[in-house]
Amino acid sequence: MQKRRRFKQTQCLEERLADEAKRLREQANMLPRGRVRDAVERKAIQVEAAYEVSELLRSPGLRAPNSPTR
Repeated sequence: MQKRRRFKQTQCLEERLADEAKRLREQANMLPRGRVRDAVERKAIQVEAAYEVSELLRSPGLRAPNSPTR
């Protein structure tokens, strides 16, 4: 049975997502207009959305809904 390779991340998830989104935006700007550029821009948008969701979930104001007591 193979052992799973594990390693500790040196950056938090939000930093990695922000870096990846920036890298994808820069890559898209260097590409000519077309399908490949559109695909890279879509991926950047997805990464930015993941960043925003992660930030929202980590925010201190977010609370689990209370179940009504009867």
